[in-house]
Amino acid sequence: MSSPRKRSTAAQSVTRAEFDALAARLEDMEDAIALRAAEAQFDERDALPLAMVKRIHAGEHPMRVWRDRRNLTLSALAKHSGVPVGYLSEIETRKKPGSVDAFRRVAAALGVEIDDLVPAAPPRRAVAARRTPARTASR
Repeated sequence: MSSPRKRSTAAQSVTRAEFDALAARLEDMEDAIALRAAEAQFDERDALPLAMVKRIHAGEHPMRVWRDRRNLTLSALAKHSGVPVGYLSEIETRKKPGSVDAFRRVAAALGVEIDDLVPAAPPRRAVAARRTPARTASR
Protein backbone atom coordinates (compact mmCIF):
# COMPACT_ATOMS: atom_id res chain seq x y z
CA MET A 1 0.00 0.00 0.00
CA SER A 2 1.34 3.37 -0.97
CA SER A 3 1.59 6.12 1.56
CA PRO A 4 -0.31 9.37 1.01
CA ARG A 5 1.72 12.24 -0.39
CA LYS A 6 2.79 14.84 2.04
CA ARG A 7 1.98 18.40 1.11
CA SER A 8 4.87 20.72 1.01
CA THR A 9 4.37 23.87 3.02
CA ALA A 10 7.27 25.55 1.30
CA ALA A 11 6.36 28.47 -0.92
CA GLN A 12 6.49 27.85 -4.65
CA SER A 13 7.35 30.51 -7.17
CA VAL A 14 6.53 30.86 -10.83
CA THR A 15 7.99 33.10 -13.45
CA ARG A 16 6.03 36.07 -14.80
CA ALA A 17 5.61 34.25 -18.11
CA GLU A 18 4.17 31.17 -16.35
CA PHE A 19 1.79 33.37 -14.34
CA ASP A 20 0.63 35.23 -17.47
CA ALA A 21 0.06 31.91 -19.27
CA LEU A 22 -2.02 30.58 -16.34
CA ALA A 23 -4.03 33.81 -16.17
CA ALA A 24 -4.72 33.64 -19.92
CA ARG A 25 -5.90 30.01 -19.64
CA LEU A 26 -8.19 30.94 -16.75
CA GLU A 27 -9.67 33.83 -18.74
CA ASP A 28 -10.22 31.52 -21.75
CA MET A 29 -12.03 28.99 -19.54
CA GLU A 30 -14.23 31.72 -18.03
CA ASP A 31 -15.08 32.94 -21.55
CA ALA A 32 -15.96 29.40 -22.64
CA ILE A 33 -18.28 28.97 -19.63
CA ALA A 34 -19.99 32.31 -20.36
CA LEU A 35 -20.41 31.36 -24.03
CA ARG A 36 -22.01 28.02 -23.14
CA ALA A 37 -24.43 29.76 -20.76
CA ALA A 38 -25.38 32.30 -23.46
CA GLU A 39 -25.85 29.58 -26.07
CA ALA A 40 -28.12 27.65 -23.71
CA GLN A 41 -30.42 30.69 -23.45
CA PHE A 42 -30.36 31.58 -27.19
CA ASP A 43 -33.68 31.42 -28.99
CA GLU A 44 -33.42 31.22 -32.77
CA ARG A 45 -36.59 33.31 -33.15
CA ASP A 46 -34.81 36.27 -31.54
CA ALA A 47 -32.36 36.52 -34.43
CA LEU A 48 -32.85 37.65 -37.99
CA PRO A 49 -31.52 35.60 -40.87
CA LEU A 50 -29.02 37.42 -43.07
CA ALA A 51 -31.58 37.85 -45.86
CA MET A 52 -33.86 39.77 -43.48
CA VAL A 53 -31.00 41.92 -42.21
CA LYS A 54 -30.24 42.80 -45.83
CA ARG A 55 -33.88 43.83 -46.34
CA ILE A 56 -33.60 46.30 -43.45
CA HIS A 57 -30.25 47.54 -44.74
CA ALA A 58 -31.82 48.07 -48.17
CA GLY A 59 -34.42 50.36 -46.60
CA GLU A 60 -37.37 48.13 -45.77
CA HIS A 61 -39.08 49.08 -42.52
CA PRO A 62 -37.84 46.90 -39.62
CA MET A 63 -41.42 46.49 -38.36
CA ARG A 64 -42.37 44.80 -41.63
CA VAL A 65 -39.33 42.51 -41.52
CA TRP A 66 -39.99 41.44 -37.91
CA ARG A 67 -43.68 40.92 -38.74
CA ASP A 68 -42.62 38.63 -41.58
CA ARG A 69 -40.17 36.87 -39.25
CA ARG A 70 -43.06 36.10 -36.89
CA ASN A 71 -45.27 35.04 -39.82
CA LEU A 72 -47.95 37.59 -38.98
CA THR A 73 -50.26 39.46 -41.30
CA LEU A 74 -51.03 43.13 -40.67
CA SER A 75 -54.43 42.06 -39.32
CA ALA A 76 -52.92 39.55 -36.92
CA LEU A 77 -50.36 42.08 -35.67
CA ALA A 78 -53.12 44.65 -35.23
CA LYS A 79 -55.13 42.16 -33.19
CA HIS A 80 -52.15 41.23 -30.96
CA SER A 81 -50.92 44.80 -30.51
CA GLY A 82 -54.17 46.74 -30.38
CA VAL A 83 -52.86 49.14 -33.05
CA PRO A 84 -55.22 49.69 -36.01
CA VAL A 85 -54.33 47.93 -39.27
CA GLY A 86 -54.35 51.16 -41.26
CA TYR A 87 -51.95 52.85 -38.86
CA LEU A 88 -49.58 49.86 -38.97
CA SER A 89 -49.66 49.98 -42.76
CA GLU A 90 -48.88 53.70 -42.76
CA ILE A 91 -45.93 53.12 -40.42
CA GLU A 92 -44.54 50.27 -42.53
CA THR A 93 -44.84 52.31 -45.72
CA ARG A 94 -43.31 55.31 -43.94
CA LYS A 95 -46.33 57.50 -44.55
CA LYS A 96 -46.44 58.14 -40.81
CA PRO A 97 -43.54 57.92 -38.35
CA GLY A 98 -45.52 56.05 -35.69
CA SER A 99 -45.99 57.01 -32.06
CA VAL A 100 -43.93 55.73 -29.17
CA ASP A 101 -47.06 54.03 -27.83
CA ALA A 102 -47.65 52.23 -31.14
CA PHE A 103 -44.04 51.05 -31.29
CA ARG A 104 -44.23 49.92 -27.66
CA ARG A 105 -47.36 47.86 -28.35
CA VAL A 106 -46.00 46.35 -31.55
CA ALA A 107 -42.68 45.51 -29.89
CA ALA A 108 -44.54 43.68 -27.11
CA ALA A 109 -46.68 41.80 -29.65
CA LEU A 110 -43.62 40.76 -31.68
CA GLY A 111 -41.49 39.94 -28.64
CA VAL A 112 -38.71 42.39 -29.53
CA GLU A 113 -37.33 45.65 -28.18
CA ILE A 114 -38.59 48.97 -29.51
CA ASP A 115 -35.07 49.66 -30.82
CA ASP A 116 -35.44 46.64 -33.12
CA LEU A 117 -38.42 48.28 -34.83
CA VAL A 118 -37.34 51.88 -35.23
CA PRO A 119 -35.85 52.50 -38.67
CA ALA A 120 -32.41 54.03 -38.91
CA ALA A 121 -32.40 57.73 -39.57
CA PRO A 122 -31.59 58.64 -43.16
CA PRO A 123 -28.13 60.12 -43.60
CA ARG A 124 -28.04 63.87 -43.21
CA ARG A 125 -27.15 65.95 -46.20
CA ALA A 126 -24.13 68.12 -45.82
CA VAL A 127 -25.21 71.72 -45.70
CA ALA A 128 -22.74 74.25 -46.95
CA ALA A 129 -22.12 77.02 -44.51
CA ARG A 130 -23.51 80.27 -45.80
CA ARG A 131 -21.39 83.31 -45.42
CA THR A 132 -23.11 86.55 -44.87
CA PRO A 133 -21.37 89.55 -46.30
CA ALA A 134 -19.75 91.66 -43.68
CA ARG A 135 -21.64 94.84 -43.02
CA THR A 136 -19.73 97.99 -43.43
CA ALA A 137 -20.29 100.71 -40.99
CA SER A 138 -21.47 103.80 -42.74
CA ARG A 139 -22.11 107.06 -41.04
